[in-house]
Amino acid sequence: MNAQAPTAYGQGLSSQAQNLHWLLTNLVEEVPGIRSVAVVSSDGLLLLSSDPDRSQDEARPEEHAGPRGSSADLATIVSGLGSLTNGAAKLMDGGAVKQTMVTMDEGSLFVMSISDGSLLGVHATPDCDMNVIAYHMALFVGRAGHVLTPELRSELRKSMESAQ
Repeated sequence: MNAQAPTAYGQGLSSQAQNLHWLLTNLVEEVPGIRSVAVVSSDGLLLLSSDPDRSQDEARPEEHAGPRGSSADLATIVSGLGSLTNGAAKLMDGGAVKQTMVTMDEGSLFVMSISDGSLLGVHATPDCDMNVIAYHMALFVGRAGHVLTPELRSELRKSMESAQ
């Protein structure tokens, strides 16, 4: 397994927050090739994340490129890429951006819109099945989009802050 369960899973979270953690945990555990995942609010703040397994990275550093376990780094990249693609879509009269994919020699980055400007970002291995990852991201977005209310975003933000 290349990723760990989401961080900042705290006691006392609402059932909606716990369900969102559960959805992210399933995404990470069931989809091969995922290195890390971040859910980012429209203002670029990290709401929920999963970090790569640092012990595996240290044992095989040549197999891991990109954000090395830093949820904040992945959140920054996802937020920036989301902003860039939204700006490009506006300039091209392309409508709303649904998904962005960046393929690199040593991995892939997927960014998908959730709701109200929130984004789901996945950093994956170079040998991942892109179709499988995109499909599972779409499932996550479909299940999480309707529960990611302003109140839940605020709760998740506070949970992430207290975990740091």
